[in-house]
Amino acid sequence: QLQASGGGAVQAGGSLRISCRTSGINFRIARMNWYRQAPGQQRDLVANVAAGGSADYVDSVKGRFIASRDYARNTMYLQMNNLKPEDTAVYYCSTFWRGTEWWGPGTQVTVSS
Repeated sequence: QLQASGGGAVQAGGSLRISCRTSGINFRIARMNWYRQAPGQQRDLVANVAAGGSADYVDSVKGRFIASRDYARNTMYLQMNNLKPEDTAVYYCSTFWRGTEWWGPGTQVTVSS
């Protein structure tokens, strides 16, 4: 299971950290992803996080978002800084494990101008 949490409402320029707690997978070797879906839009990839913790980001969040992993807690984080109204979306974590794509319920992030 994947469970994203930690979303909320902030003003532009603010910060939030969201979490993705995992169970049922080997978190130490699973590549993980952060996606987001804005109202009326498709779900888009935000960050791809390798098992070792290195991450690739979509251009729109580079330099503002930082993904990290806590292997003791089987949890992935997304630190979001200098948030913009266009970052408003439901954020999801996902992984591909043993032939199946796993998704958890998302967490809402709302950024006001």
